[in-house]
Amino acid sequence: MKILSELALNGAPLHRVGGKDLCELFDISPAALSDLKKRGIAVQYGHDVYDLSATVTAYVTHLRGIAAGWGTADQAAQLTAERARLAKEQADAQALKNAKLREELVEAEKVERAWSDILRQIRSRILAVPSRLRSDHPGVSRDTIDAMDRALRAALTELGNAD
Repeated sequence: MKILSELALNGAPLHRVGGKDLCELFDISPAALSDLKKRGIAVQYGHDVYDLSATVTAYVTHLRGIAAGWGTADQAAQLTAERARLAKEQADAQALKNAKLREELVEAEKVERAWSDILRQIRSRILAVPSRLRSDHPGVSRDTIDAMDRALRAALTELGNAD
């Protein structure tokens, strides 16, 4: 492996290495090195010349990220978005539980059951009107009471079939 060291103007040495030697050092293929270069992990000075220190530092950081479960930058962004979505869903679920506890929210099934009970009571009371009139007003003709009974039943049937 050939590493060229130069003194920089600020006194820190620059270490340059060729692409083939870098591939050997990292145990990767030239295609993988090319991918690292595209993603800014491999710091290139010129044709087939890389900054050894900067590239090793960036590659180690990249590997730590993968080992920590962050993955690539895109995967880390996706994971962050998924975590944010999960946190929002959990917050929404907790808000629903709190609303139920404060009785600000009721279950649709309970509301439907309560209204069904109320409407059944209304129906039975409306259907009882003709017989109540018959007993309270014996002078009203049977035909009038029967006509009222038919009209009330027809109205209830019509309301029951409405969409």
